[in-house]
Amino acid sequence: MLEKIVRFFKEVRAELTKVTWPTRQELIGSTIVTIVVTVIISVFIGIVDRLLTLATKAIFG
Repeated sequence: MLEKIVRFFKEVRAELTKVTWPTRQELIGSTIVTIVVTVIISVFIGIVDRLLTLATKAIFG
């Protein structure tokens, strides 16, 4: 059992050395894009929600 655990962690370490980690600039760029897209989608959903609320109130009074 202990051998399997040790082998697992050795394999994890070996795989992590193969990972291509993003540079700081790439990470900052991806973060900015994620935040901007999230804000845009949130505003869009908010507008659609408001319009549907107004339509529902107009229909059902």
